Amino acid sequence: MIPTKLRHALIAGITDGGIVPYLGPGVLADVRHATTGAPMPATSDELILAMNGGKPMSPKLMYEFPRAAMNVELKRGRSAVTKFLDATYNAPWTRSAVHDWLKALRPAYVIDINRDTQLIDSYAGIPHTLILGCARLGGSDFRFKLFAHDGDHYSAIAPEQAAEGLPVLFKPMGAAKPQSTYIASDADYVDYITELMGGFAVPAFVKQLRRDKRYLFAGIRFNRDSERMVMSDLIYGGGCPAGWALIEKPTDKERRFLDRMAIEIIEGDIAELIGPAQSIAA
Repeated sequence: MIPTKLRHALIAGITDGGIVPYLGPGVLADVRHATTGAPMPATSDELILAMNGGKPMSPKLMYEFPRAAMNVELKRGRSAVTKFLDATYNAPWTRSAVHDWLKALRPAYVIDINRDTQLIDSYAGIPHTLILGCARLGGSDFRFKLFAHDGDHYSAIAPEQAAEGLPVLFKPMGAAKPQSTYIASDADYVDYITELMGGFAVPAFVKQLRRDKRYLFAGIRFNRDSERMVMSDLIYGGGCPAGWALIEKPTDKERRFLDRMAIEIIEGDIAELIGPAQSIAA
């Protein structure tokens, strides 16, 4: 249960930009296919099953989506993984209650580790800067692609061209638009995290923007090393304490990790934060 005073403080912080929403798969739990009613595959297990035609893969590959995606990439090529993700996220989906809530608040900075486009769609018509993570690129030290949205369309830009004062949407695992690019397989994660630790996966203006920020982690669990490593580098230079994590029934592993990161666990549901007018599927 989220105390009322804390709930109000979190919403106020998100609204004024002092608290950055950091979104994981759980915020997509209520999203359904507009035609079939099937849920959007968002969690690791859901993505693996969808990629494999609804059938489980071996226990070793079911451990984590990047491992399964690496197996598909080795057998059928990188394009097979990209085609699957493009087909998944370009399908017609209903809106997430969390994204509708954020659309009303329009935070100045959001990090979203999902690969869908709902956050991007929430800022349609609003000038903003979009950052998509990418990996294994030749001819560049950077592991991101930058786009400026002028209220009508996106244009690729260099880091020094990013306008000040606009909302910043950071999707480190990529997205299906405006240019399809993903961090998906083990090889992607190894490259991306290596360059993230070296400072080449975060634009310089974001390194300035994130100073003294605190974070609200919603819909994300921290039992996997990949999520933990990406998160710890993306929030580097932020405030202390670093923020809050909404986690129902956290594991001991999560408690120890988040304690080291100075992140307070709130044992509540995201639906409690966004209010009774909204709801998230169980």
